Amino acid sequence: MGDESRNRSKSRIIVTSALPYANGEIHLGHVASTYLPADIMTRYYRLKGYEVYHICASDDFGTPILIKAEQEGKSPEEYVKYWHDRDEEDFRAFGISFDIFHSTSSRENVEFVQKIFQSLYSKGYIYEKEVVQYYCPYDNKFLPDRYVIGRCPYCNADNQYSDACENCGRVPEQILEPRCAICKREPVKKASRHYFFRLSAFADRLKSWLISNENLQQDVKNYVLRWIEQGLQDWDITRDITWGVKIPLDDAEGKVLYGWFDNHLCYISTALLLARMRGLVNEGSTDREFWNSSIIYHFIGKDIVYHHYLFLPAMRLGDSNYKLPDYIPTRGHLMLQGQKISKSRNWYISLRDFINIFDPDYLRFYLALITPYSQEDLNFDWDEFASRVNGELIDNIGNFINRALSFAGRYGIREVREDYYDGEDRESIKEIERIAYEVGTIIERNELDKGLRRILAFASHFNQYFQSREPWSNIKSPNKEDQGRAYNCIYVSVNAVHSLALLLAPYIPSSAERIWAQLGMDGSVHEQQWDDASRLMIRVGHKVGSVKPLFRKITREEVETQKKRLGKYIAHG
Repeated sequence: MGDESRNRSKSRIIVTSALPYANGEIHLGHVASTYLPADIMTRYYRLKGYEVYHICASDDFGTPILIKAEQEGKSPEEYVKYWHDRDEEDFRAFGISFDIFHSTSSRENVEFVQKIFQSLYSKGYIYEKEVVQYYCPYDNKFLPDRYVIGRCPYCNADNQYSDACENCGRVPEQILEPRCAICKREPVKKASRHYFFRLSAFADRLKSWLISNENLQQDVKNYVLRWIEQGLQDWDITRDITWGVKIPLDDAEGKVLYGWFDNHLCYISTALLLARMRGLVNEGSTDREFWNSSIIYHFIGKDIVYHHYLFLPAMRLGDSNYKLPDYIPTRGHLMLQGQKISKSRNWYISLRDFINIFDPDYLRFYLALITPYSQEDLNFDWDEFASRVNGELIDNIGNFINRALSFAGRYGIREVREDYYDGEDRESIKEIERIAYEVGTIIERNELDKGLRRILAFASHFNQYFQSREPWSNIKSPNKEDQGRAYNCIYVSVNAVHSLALLLAPYIPSSAERIWAQLGMDGSVHEQQWDDASRLMIRVGHKVGSVKPLFRKITREEVETQKKRLGKYIAHG
């Protein structure tokens, strides 16, 4: 949003996270690139006083879900409800603060998607043609993209799905050396009539939007622009299966819309539902004005750039009723101990299992610290995780907070003598007075890792300040000036703890709430104002709460146990 946001009235912000597929548990790779960054941003803007809503939903449709439901003897509706509810529980336990977590199979989304289809169809952006597609005579069914694997024609990577190459991120026009993903045999080709979206008709408008939107990451824009220059192919948006949004045309029996046609439209349908539920639509206005008058963020991982930079904006341009995103923060993949995360090899860690063992804020802290605002892949390493948490969260932040509050509890926060302040005291007060603006500016640039590092530097400064002032030596000195300097140090340090509670609230929300309680403050830290982090809000005479260590250190034995589980890991379904 940038510095200009500080000079205007508060805007409405809609934050969306890429929809989790309702076909398995959430793991660490999901939260690192998408859900945690979106949650940090949402929590920050709430503290800044913006009207901000975090939108998400489960992605319910598609052949993999249909197959899995059949294998488990469940209806698709039962199957996706289980994973929707399970994912919502896990997100909540991790501190992800969605305003609404809906589903693509909801009545609201199905009706909205059908309305958008009809709009595009009536304008000639959707047309019908016969295609020859893969059919497996052994499994007796047409094979949608996710059930055709082969070699990517662009980067030559093998074992890629025909709807998206995980290696280069492109959508292959024609997969090479195709195989049925179910039986691994070569499929045959068979004719079927399908509906296509004229993606090729939007090349110039997509290019213009990409060039004009300065909020999008330049490296992402550059290769999307190259894709456009190479020529966009019209997009097959139908599938020959029963589980999906039915096409609202009389002669389209037995076909449903491709999941990537409907799932990102769920961002809009769910936001509009929330607006209606909370009475946020102004009288006399349409619900689309709620969307169009908002600043829109879509948080995604780099594997779905093609869909969010081409399919999604083209559909909105064609319909012409709903604005395009202002920001699409895109981050890289999470590796695990230097290897690609793989459920099939049990080389992954489920979010639920992780937070059953460790404080969720430990994971939030570590992932926020190592995840840059780029498509660069990052690596979760158990040894580094323990080292960062023990050293930077506990020994730095936790140590300072405990020392400052313990002294305040023991000796009180007494009269401040400004004439006893020296250069070190005044510099520490200036550090408080500038910290909210500095961290806020970094967060608004989406550089969340750098924002957390600035907070760590703030805590490190005050650790050194507290150590240098030695209040434990001076508090009982017969010299009044020495005593005064000790009480000044306690006063400044406790105000720095107040600052830390607010600064950390977007990153480690449960821990920030505990800091707030130990400070002896009323209400919730999440109901405060961000800019108060740069004000000396703790007054003389304030009494802190019950003070105890905020965190416990991670042991070497715990780390070794978790490393040994990899590859043998059994998820709890």
